[in-house]
Amino acid sequence: MISGRKFTLGQFAPRDSVIHHLDPRTKILGIFIMMCVLLFTHRPEILLFYFCVIVGLFRISRLQIGLALKNIKPFIWLFLITFLLHLLLTKGRILFTIPTLNISITQEGIQQGFYYTFRIAVLIILASFLTLTTSAMSLTDGLERFMRPFRKIGLPAHEIAMMLSISLRFIPILMDETERIRNAQLSRGASFEGHLIQKIRSIVPMIIPLFLSAFRRANDLALAMDARCYQGGEGRTNFRILVFKRNDTIAFMILGISILPLFLLK
Repeated sequence: MISGRKFTLGQFAPRDSVIHHLDPRTKILGIFIMMCVLLFTHRPEILLFYFCVIVGLFRISRLQIGLALKNIKPFIWLFLITFLLHLLLTKGRILFTIPTLNISITQEGIQQGFYYTFRIAVLIILASFLTLTTSAMSLTDGLERFMRPFRKIGLPAHEIAMMLSISLRFIPILMDETERIRNAQLSRGASFEGHLIQKIRSIVPMIIPLFLSAFRRANDLALAMDARCYQGGEGRTNFRILVFKRNDTIAFMILGISILPLFLLK
């Protein structure tokens, strides 16, 4: 079951919901617009508003928000770096000073640290929502349709969409492989505890088996595609033709309404 995984980015969770049945182009474009809004806004109330919208989308999709929250744990280091950079480098009203380091902690630094850290977490949840509600094949079809006009200038739309789809599909596979290698190393007496240098040294024995496994899987995939006479997008047809329906139009209207607070508050 997908609910038992520690990392669900790239995994598809099939449900019988309205959002699952939407055209993949609607979801890709909608998520892209929401991400752009989150990147260009600097108001905490707008960020909190969109977080509530995302929670509502998970409820409509019959998904648990915990599925997306599992993806946040591997990015803890990114959150810490983001928070510390804003905490230590942002100027403003000084709350206290660390004597030994001569570093001032400001109120604005704390506020911006929390804000930008939370924004990164929301962006990760949004990316998880797209993959949880859209299968890899649908994502490939949607991305290919978006890039199809660029084929006139020589852009290999089908190949790029296929590579992106395979990359997303390999994320959970490699995470599972990493966990298996880690358990195998632990059974042989390896230790992943200790200070930072010891942890880095303990990770080295996992890198080579992980690379070998990734290359082996890539080679197997290439042989499978070659055995099925895959030769790129030339002359290929789609089993499922993408067509915008009434629900897609309604989804875009709701998205437009949700963007209004950005302009009103601005």
